[in-house]
Amino acid sequence: MTSITDILKEVRYMEKPHNALEQLKVRPWVTRMTNRISGYMASVRDRRMRAVVHPFWVIVQKEIADHVRSWRFNVLLFLILLTCFGSLYTSITNLMEETAKSKDDNDPFFFLKLFTLSDGTLPPFHVFIGFLGPLLGIGLGFDAINSEQQAGTLSRIMAQPIHRDYLINAKFTAALMVIGIMFFSLGFLVMGFGMVIIGIPPTAEEFLRVVFFLLLSVLYVAFWLNLSVLLSIRFRQAATSALTAIAIWLFFTVFYQIIVNLIARALMPSGAVSPQQLVGYEQFILNLMRIVPSQLYTDATTTLLVPSVRSLGPLTMEQAYGAIPSPLPLGQSLMIVWPQLTGLIAATVVCFALSYVSFMRREIRSR
Repeated sequence: MTSITDILKEVRYMEKPHNALEQLKVRPWVTRMTNRISGYMASVRDRRMRAVVHPFWVIVQKEIADHVRSWRFNVLLFLILLTCFGSLYTSITNLMEETAKSKDDNDPFFFLKLFTLSDGTLPPFHVFIGFLGPLLGIGLGFDAINSEQQAGTLSRIMAQPIHRDYLINAKFTAALMVIGIMFFSLGFLVMGFGMVIIGIPPTAEEFLRVVFFLLLSVLYVAFWLNLSVLLSIRFRQAATSALTAIAIWLFFTVFYQIIVNLIARALMPSGAVSPQQLVGYEQFILNLMRIVPSQLYTDATTTLLVPSVRSLGPLTMEQAYGAIPSPLPLGQSLMIVWPQLTGLIAATVVCFALSYVSFMRREIRSR
């Protein structure tokens, strides 16, 4: 009898919330609110069902999925991650040693040394990006068009009711989004590890300098991406376009510097020359080096990550006299690297324009 009585009490106790809920449902304001929520959710479902995704973004999503799932992207990502953590370990080790020996923690741009400091065993982070970034751009774009043509899918895509320029624009946009997400993730990862290990957060100006450095890195890789896409339109075989792009990268990285050194040795002024002639000679050699995109990238990143850099060219004694040896603010550093930024943007736009015009005039036939 005791157990039955307890069960009946529990049933009555459970019936009280149920009855209260039923009484609450009868209230008119609760009914109106429930109907409005139900109507809003139904309208959202209807809009989603009737919404038509733009063909451009369909191609972009497909290209992003192909890049992320490809072995070559994963291999390049692994190499960049490996070099990134190697340079981060080197910079943090040297940074902690210098902090223990001196008072470098009073430096207003102490946090930027994570991206620039090295002991000579491994280059800093921005040097690795300048070396491996072109390979990433070439790897994502050397078969953008000719692989579609060899597989027979290019004519099928063009047979669909979409504009032809959607394809070339979507391929560039998808690769650029993948590169941007990858570089910003790596940059913020380095900043996060630095904050955890050294215990010093970046200032607002340091954070903005890192952001501009990452944007500049994306722009630099975008140039090589557009160049490889142009070669994929020009050549029918993916291997030919890949070898041509790598040959151009090797020429600008290795052989062009040798040619400039030979020219500099041949034109070196002999005997006593005026300071103006010497400055003109140095400026001429620098202008020859700045034809190379990697030199533009190196000059710009060095100025952004090392605020003490006040000039990228030779200075006369009149210009150096009276200069205060202090770091430049971000606005002044951007003004110094503005020619380099303009050169990279112009080269990227020219390559993209050539790719666009070549693809729009290309005759596409089914196999």
